[in-house]
Amino acid sequence: MIQLIAFLIFTGLVGFFSWRATRRDSHNTTTGYFLAGRSLPWIVVGGSLLLTNLSTEQLVGLNGGAFANGMQVMAWEVWSSIAIVLMALVFLPRYLKGGVATVSLFLERRYSKTVGATVSILLLLSLLTNLLPFVLYSGALFMIKVFGLAQFFGGNESSALWFTVIALGVVGSIYAIFGGLKAVAISDTLNGLGLLIGGLLIPILGLIALGNELGGGGGFGAGISYLLQNHPERLSPIGKENENIPFSTLFTGMLLITTYYWCTNQAIVQRTFASKSLAEGQKGVLFAAGMKLLGPLYLVLPGIIAWHIFGEKIEADDSYGALVDKVLPAPLLGFFAAVIFGAILSSFNSSLNSAATLFSIDIYKGVINKTASDKQMVQVGKMFGILIAIGAICLAPMIDVLKARGFDGLFDLMKNLAALYNIPLLAVVLMGIFHKKVTSSGAMTAIITGFSFWAVFGLWKENHLFGWEMHWLHLAAINFVLISLIMIFMAAINPREKAYEQTYTNDVDITPWKGAKACGAIILVLIALMYWAMSFFGA
Repeated sequence: MIQLIAFLIFTGLVGFFSWRATRRDSHNTTTGYFLAGRSLPWIVVGGSLLLTNLSTEQLVGLNGGAFANGMQVMAWEVWSSIAIVLMALVFLPRYLKGGVATVSLFLERRYSKTVGATVSILLLLSLLTNLLPFVLYSGALFMIKVFGLAQFFGGNESSALWFTVIALGVVGSIYAIFGGLKAVAISDTLNGLGLLIGGLLIPILGLIALGNELGGGGGFGAGISYLLQNHPERLSPIGKENENIPFSTLFTGMLLITTYYWCTNQAIVQRTFASKSLAEGQKGVLFAAGMKLLGPLYLVLPGIIAWHIFGEKIEADDSYGALVDKVLPAPLLGFFAAVIFGAILSSFNSSLNSAATLFSIDIYKGVINKTASDKQMVQVGKMFGILIAIGAICLAPMIDVLKARGFDGLFDLMKNLAALYNIPLLAVVLMGIFHKKVTSSGAMTAIITGFSFWAVFGLWKENHLFGWEMHWLHLAAINFVLISLIMIFMAAINPREKAYEQTYTNDVDITPWKGAKACGAIILVLIALMYWAMSFFGA
């Protein structure tokens, strides 16, 4: 009862302050509804980026990966900081210079309406099939474990899963559909503070529990000593070639997948489009890059602690919820459950808002009704958001079927499916930025080829290229190189008549932050030092 009261109090406070901060805002214009009036300061940009990314598919999925594979899975967090630095220094200046609201609009201006509309459809499919259902599914797993919801359904896990998925989907839809991007960003920042406190508390309490149970009753210090003395190789981030994330993949598919996610994924980059200036946007993005370096503490270490405490008694994807349930007292458990609930809503409602943005601007106004008013676009966006939410709710419980195919945990399944969309779209964006002669036909050929390549060799042939089995991240890199070469070759044979030059729309001030490059360099050095220092564990 105490944990339920704490849960309701914190959740209610976040909802109240989000409403209070946005109640007088105009939601009748596309800029106001989809881009928060281009008014977000750096702290809100950074906080929203972190919370949009950080949800239960991260907490449950990555800690589950750490339970099964050890510290090597921290690459998904730490390597992301490289991509975020690229976002701040390379991608964001070009996006804000063009004043775009969607990545596909950027590509429409660079290539053609056909490319823009195609990318919009692929981004929408990616949100519907690869992100939203995973957020709801992993969130439901966590909430069922923490609150023991299955007991209210006679122990029927399936019924509890459907009920929780529907509840999360409905509440998340209310934020996104009726509040717009600013309500999403404000709630993200508030929940982020709670998640930072609660997220860092779990490994601390977990180490205390580990020390008390297995370290001779010595508490926190004994817990650390136990980790260092028992299977210390699980603390090394350097994966062997036959393991989950071989070190070599960090320089191939890992770098590509994280760059797509942080630099071209609409659900992430949309909050940076709402920055009040390039300088503010760069500060917020680089702040997020720095904070991601702390990710292993609360997204990986708890899974390793759970492995030592529970052993084979639980499944990998249940490890985080089991550890939280074990170490947190009832009042704190309610508070943390509310924070996790907020993180679930953050990822879900941010993705819904992005889906509405893509459909309204790129599909509805771009193709269906070219004379649509701002009010019509906002209304259509809200209706489409409802449809996407319903679709995600229906798809989420079906993830159990996909997991049965033998993927190494929830997070691996999500990322493997994401590569279907990620690699072709990243290649098209990068070529659009760095090769001014690539044509629309080259981009379309690359999208079709890349999509087909992964559908055949990645999903159907299960990472076998003409009989040669390889890690899926290496296969993703081969796909990227192939379609990039196709665009370069087609541009050499039949280039654009005139090299593309981007025009400045004057929507926001694009004067860069003076400290951006130095800050980015420091983050890259810290990443190298982290890997070097931690590579000695188990050596």
